[in-house]
Amino acid sequence: MTSDDDSRVAVVTGASRGAGRGIANALLASGWRVYLTGRTITDTGDGGIAVTVDHRDDAQVAALFERVADESGGLDLLVNNAAAIHDELTGSEPFWRKPLTLADVLDVGLRSSYVASWHAAPLMVGRDRALIAFTSSPGSVCYMHGPAYGAQKAGVDKLAADMAVDFKGTGVCTVSIWMGILLTDKFRSAFDGHPEALAKTAQHAETPEFTGYLIDALYRDPVLAELTGQTVIGAELASRYGITDADGRQPPSHRDALGSPRTPSAVVIR
Repeated sequence: MTSDDDSRVAVVTGASRGAGRGIANALLASGWRVYLTGRTITDTGDGGIAVTVDHRDDAQVAALFERVADESGGLDLLVNNAAAIHDELTGSEPFWRKPLTLADVLDVGLRSSYVASWHAAPLMVGRDRALIAFTSSPGSVCYMHGPAYGAQKAGVDKLAADMAVDFKGTGVCTVSIWMGILLTDKFRSAFDGHPEALAKTAQHAETPEFTGYLIDALYRDPVLAELTGQTVIGAELASRYGITDADGRQPPSHRDALGSPRTPSAVVIR
């Protein structure tokens, strides 16, 4: 089945705000038909198709992809971004002194990415090309926000690696993308009254839309199959494709400071 520029179909999970909303906006601007999911998502009038989905509920996820199949006939891109992020995530206390609900990210974040991919796969196999992208971070290899967050990020990197093995020969590729510091509305609000500090921090950060443009370029890459199963750093992907952020700046890679993506073993045991 062919998917031209006017009919490319994407699903972006966790797109009510933050990274997911920015990614969806960038894909819409690049000509995609985009389904956006969220527990409290609303139609913003930008052409996206807002679908209320609680990714804890497998039945709601199944209904989402049934709707995509009925309305669009297939799927070219899934961005697994939904994650249950607790307000106390960034606290300095050890994990046992933080609320147990921080572990919810292993459900909505890790398991939900598996479930969405499971439902998406039959809609993607048979397309000329298709891509499942996972949003991740260096927290998969360094200590960042505690063990639950780290396990979730390491987990989605491994989902990308292992799903690529199962998708071999189908035309479906999988990539996990490490995002940098994100200039979300919530992040900006932490600098209220301190514009100079925000401007300084922004030099090392990325807009939420930045990753969306990277994913669009990744999907279009003629040698996308060479990257399948890999975890990549978004800022380095931008160098590959010559993509800059909204201010014309290319955000820096934090590889030296935070670590490198793990290289999966080539061993396959079935």
